[in-house]
Amino acid sequence: MPHGKPAGMPCVQLDDQLRCRLFGRPERPAFCASLRPSADMCGASRSEAMALLSALELATQPDAAAPPSVGAT
Repeated sequence: MPHGKPAGMPCVQLDDQLRCRLFGRPERPAFCASLRPSADMCGASRSEAMALLSALELATQPDAAAPPSVGAT
């Protein structure tokens, strides 16, 4: 996903069990490798984690009117 993953859209690298196909591989994006699970991100259950991650995606999405940066990965 050369311009990042849009909020609310599953990563194209997730398999049917929602596991990353690139985990542990050099092709894995640096952003993904930098994520560290925490209570603030994961909550106490899968449904809570999904709600927290959805809120994080919405809070950090770029302005929809702004074009992607040149050379963005």
